[in-house]
Amino acid sequence: MTELSTSTRSSDLGERSAVLLIAHGSRRPEANADLVRLAALLTNDPEFDIIETSYLELAIPDIPTGGRRCVARGATTVRMLPYFLSAGAHVVEDLEAYRTELSAEFPKVRFELCPHLGLHPLMVEIVRQRLRETVPAN
Repeated sequence: MTELSTSTRSSDLGERSAVLLIAHGSRRPEANADLVRLAALLTNDPEFDIIETSYLELAIPDIPTGGRRCVARGATTVRMLPYFLSAGAHVVEDLEAYRTELSAEFPKVRFELCPHLGLHPLMVEIVRQRLRETVPAN
């Protein structure tokens, strides 16, 4: 799998904000590559200095490794974004456990768990758009 390497930008306040994108992970490298592409699209966002990817299972890097990479790159705040549509056990329980674990390992770094994608208002429009499309039959 291709890893994303981005440059780190310093903010005027000496704070470094990181985004840790978290997907489930798949045995199919093409599926995991979607998260890497999303991270690449976010690299030009001036709000975040550091963008890293991680996977809950079946792919690398795992969540603790992704969190450690953020810290190693100088993050003082890490926003953990679950790239999940539903609030299943992974989102509700597992990700909070990882947040707690990373917070204990790095007490001077703030780890914040963001809401999963879920039924965000824009999701309805995405679903409508996808319903207008079709996948070619084999």
